[in-house]
Amino acid sequence: MNRRQLIRGRVLRGLALNRQPGFHFPGNFLDVSFDRIGRNGSRLSVDPGPWCADADGQADLGSLAILADLALASCIRARLSRETRLATVSMHLQFTGAPRSGRLSAAGEFQGFFKRGAGKLGMSRVSVSGRAGQVCYGTGSFMALQPPRGITLHPVPLRHRKSAEPHRLDEKGLSAEEKKILGQADAALDAGGVFIRNFWTGAGKHVLRNGLHAGNRVGHAQGGIMVALAAASAGTALPANWRLSGISAWFISPGEGATLRAASKLIHHGRLTAVVRTQITGKNRRRVLEAVTTHVASGAA
Repeated sequence: MNRRQLIRGRVLRGLALNRQPGFHFPGNFLDVSFDRIGRNGSRLSVDPGPWCADADGQADLGSLAILADLALASCIRARLSRETRLATVSMHLQFTGAPRSGRLSAAGEFQGFFKRGAGKLGMSRVSVSGRAGQVCYGTGSFMALQPPRGITLHPVPLRHRKSAEPHRLDEKGLSAEEKKILGQADAALDAGGVFIRNFWTGAGKHVLRNGLHAGNRVGHAQGGIMVALAAASAGTALPANWRLSGISAWFISPGEGATLRAASKLIHHGRLTAVVRTQITGKNRRRVLEAVTTHVASGAA
């Protein structure tokens, strides 16, 4: 099986899994394994492959951020109910510089609910490790919300590696929305370069073409993918020899609109460290996300 067949097969598999309600396509496409879910902590993992490999062979940042986001939320949802909608309020990730290679395993730990708040704001922390050890660690906060009007949320299926394989889909039997996702994958493959980057964004490194392929359970752009979009935009504000060392992201409004656009501004450029501020805007130029990234010059001690 060649690379194109392998990636298209992975997309079709994700579409098959997506026919069971309760999860979103990005998670099904990556085949996130819910290895352990408890009231105090969670452990999730993914096995990366060519479908989510960056230019250097590592798992792309979007896949890592999706995994971290889900691990942070899962231990909070375990104290509510599996169908609860959790809107990401903030996510902060500090990178160690270790490569994003091998099976990525994310351990989430529940930190409590904000006391005396009008809503139910859950807090958690996460550590993600790969073949070479800890890749990143961080924190997140999530607000429990009612789903948008007209949308019924189902419990998250909590698949794991011993779960049964989905029924193989015939392309002729795909729905219009499913054909659109497969078409997005074909366009990403035809564009050349890094498939997953083309697939998530669909329109360039500073623009995310919104849709089910990059959406969450209520149809808004998935938080981890937006974090990766912000980081990619921030990286273009610096020379190629600078590496992302951390990102702090605040989610201002839902990721709505046909396209989401990222714009970055260099705040500090020192000899060893740099800071970049990034905004993502969506429908009617409404601000969706604010992010501040820190960067380290390659070779710095």
